[in-house]
Amino acid sequence: MLAQSDIDAAATALLSAEETREQIGLLSLKHPEITLDDAYAIQSAQMAQKLAQGREIIGWKIGLTSKVMQDALGISTPDSGVIYDDMDFADGCTVPADRFIQPRIEAEIAFVMKAPLEGKVTREDVLAATDFVAPAIEILDTRILRADPETGKTRVIFDTVSDNAANGGIVLGPQKHAPEAFDLRWVGAILTKNDEVVSTGLGAAVLNDPVMGIVWLSERMGQYGQRIEAGQVVLAGSFIAPIECPSGTKIEADYGPFGSVSVNFE
Repeated sequence: MLAQSDIDAAATALLSAEETREQIGLLSLKHPEITLDDAYAIQSAQMAQKLAQGREIIGWKIGLTSKVMQDALGISTPDSGVIYDDMDFADGCTVPADRFIQPRIEAEIAFVMKAPLEGKVTREDVLAATDFVAPAIEILDTRILRADPETGKTRVIFDTVSDNAANGGIVLGPQKHAPEAFDLRWVGAILTKNDEVVSTGLGAAVLNDPVMGIVWLSERMGQYGQRIEAGQVVLAGSFIAPIECPSGTKIEADYGPFGSVSVNFE
């Protein structure tokens, strides 16, 4: 377990990295004793600072839900992060070049809640608490180096969780659907990058059912005295691998009957 001073220092360093767009080193190298509880404590310490600065929480993201991503990091559990009001980007917008460090995107199904969820819940509880579902793009960014230049060691889950689960932004498509209107396991997307198809995927890649991501998140948050509030949006987890988005990238996600969503990078 890390000392509170180490937790606060890591949170401050990450917020500074976000502001200056200069990455910090791996926390897992600096603090080999770091635990998952420490990582969420660092995330919460950033949350406290952001709220004190006037930011508002508009939702949550779930990451590392697919088997391929979990295997890549050697873990067996998803992670989660916070979505703040300044992370909300309009469908079809162009993200300024100076906003992110190394932006990537993922395709997801977003759940917008009409009732709170707290602690252990069922699949039926999640559906009953959901106002609507919509196509979404998550923008990822990393304030921590992806790999240490000296040792070659790559980030592990303690680094990603500390770094707000690599959260950068959210782009919601305009389409709104009742959660029972589609079999979300079969909702998928065709991703094009600069008019070339680069990825496809299905909702089933997210814990075999995107709804179960929300079930997991509610229980995870309950362990830390948090809950999903009415009106908040939850990104249920990506069903594609991250797509790099250097300057000049144009992304379109075609979800077929479910809708579409797009974003550009200056």
